[in-house]
Amino acid sequence: MQVLSGARSKTLSVSRPLAGILFFSALAGCSLVEDRSERYVSAPEGEMIEVPEGADASRIGQAMPIRNISTSDTRRYYPSELPTPPDMTSEILDENYVIEELDGRAWLLVNEVPGQLWPAVSAWMNETGLGVAEQSPQAGVLQSELANFSKRSRDLLGLPGEPSADEDRVVVQARLTPGVRRKTTEIRVRKLTLESSPEGLLPWDERASVSDQALAQQKELLSGLSTFLQGRENSKSVSRAASDMISRPQVSLMKHNDVPLAMRVELGYDRAWAELSRSLEASDVAVVDMNREEGWFRVDFRTADERGGGWLSSLGSSPELVHTHTVDVKGGADAVLVTVDRSDDYTGDHSSGDLLTLLFDDLN
Repeated sequence: MQVLSGARSKTLSVSRPLAGILFFSALAGCSLVEDRSERYVSAPEGEMIEVPEGADASRIGQAMPIRNISTSDTRRYYPSELPTPPDMTSEILDENYVIEELDGRAWLLVNEVPGQLWPAVSAWMNETGLGVAEQSPQAGVLQSELANFSKRSRDLLGLPGEPSADEDRVVVQARLTPGVRRKTTEIRVRKLTLESSPEGLLPWDERASVSDQALAQQKELLSGLSTFLQGRENSKSVSRAASDMISRPQVSLMKHNDVPLAMRVELGYDRAWAELSRSLEASDVAVVDMNREEGWFRVDFRTADERGGGWLSSLGSSPELVHTHTVDVKGGADAVLVTVDRSDDYTGDHSSGDLLTLLFDDLN
């Protein structure tokens, strides 16, 4: 084919400088991308988020906690020394006694097994003047004597005046259950107002609604119980009867031929959803999308090699999330069943059972 005179040399003269530019651009790497790391330092402080009128800020804060950060350290952060985000689970791991609240319920989370705490909770009830009239280690429930006729218990519960024959009868119950996390115990307390003296141990109703005033009193009682337990750490005793509660874990993995099929969580739906959300974050499983009403998490459960990232990772860009598995949460007020479905488009190494096992190990 005939080539016009000068055409070939002109093409080469243009392509060489362009190739040179691309070559040096590749060597420069991140120099073509704006370094935004110092924006963290100079960013202005935003305004406080206000909840809509009529909403309870304290309950929203428990579902979506924002941890307090100390501002005493005002040293300059350089691009290579940006602080890592605080671990939202560190308070639970570092402290032995934490009062938690979710969906109108409050409990004291203790890093100890129920058998160790049962005698101490009984001692707290006696120390505060409540006494112990009924108890069931199998159910994990302690029930006080009538609080009406003890000055200490009346002061503890804020009962007005002197006892009278026609006033409602008041008792206090404490319930100990194995915590979701291994070797922990959750303690709840509640005040019951009755028309007459109870006959025997009253059943614990998980579905009973609690007013804001009653919830505040429960947290105050739990705070006093926490202080009492901390003061008795060096004088522990064990209840063999209460130790039976350890054999009833709140999280169990269901298998067939040693293959995980589902996970049963002995918690109400709202609490189970919150625990699963925390577990996915703690296990470094990225959530692509979620729907609490329909009960599913769509997650990216690829291996590190499958995520790759290539040359984009050197520019500070994260690889795009891919929906590989769906975590389904089905159940009611007392327990939920968690299953995992693997996406048809995912051809990687991680199975549905791998994700179930990972969540079970974290929760258990």
